[in-house]
Amino acid sequence: MKVSLNTVAKMDVGTISTRCPHCGKEGTFERPINDVYDLSSGPQGHILGIRRCPNKICRGHLFFVMKSQKWDIFDTYPPIKIDFNSDGIPDRIRSTFEEALTCHSNKCYISSAIMIRRTLEEICHDRGASGNNLKQKIASLRDIVILPEELLDAADDLRLLGNDAAHIESNEFSQISDSEVNISIILTKEIIKAIYQYKNLLSELRNLKRNS
Repeated sequence: MKVSLNTVAKMDVGTISTRCPHCGKEGTFERPINDVYDLSSGPQGHILGIRRCPNKICRGHLFFVMKSQKWDIFDTYPPIKIDFNSDGIPDRIRSTFEEALTCHSNKCYISSAIMIRRTLEEICHDRGASGNNLKQKIASLRDIVILPEELLDAADDLRLLGNDAAHIESNEFSQISDSEVNISIILTKEIIKAIYQYKNLLSELRNLKRNS
């Protein structure tokens, strides 16, 4: 983003409420140093600034760009990823899905769609689903794991999204949007939770009852 030095002015937009890209916690971000001002490129331009995470364990710095007309953040560094609880997730599945989240946060939507598809492949491999391709493996998964029919249908739709993204011959690969990948990530999170995390949550609940 190119900003003319002649239009830059010092200002203060105060604290900013957002989620920390370092520790993942929500918070009201404060100034890192008292004499570091925000910069504005004018009433129709952008505001640039830096804040610090209020979490005393983290204290990570966040660089932001804000639209001065709407006073909302539209870009940050590091990028803020969609939150994801990785407890109880096998390493290969966790690292693959986290790469999909990283791609999405950096606005690399085609790459994110491909990694979502790869996440499904890793889930099928981990659960021993068989087949010559991912479509057959997802069909096999229906007999191995207990999932709502809607999530199993969603897995097949996610397979198609990632497949379109991976092939340049597809007319759809260049049209994958933020909202399309965002809902795909939400569905993948639900599939992961249902397969790997609900059982652990139930075990924790039963342990609490036994110890109470």
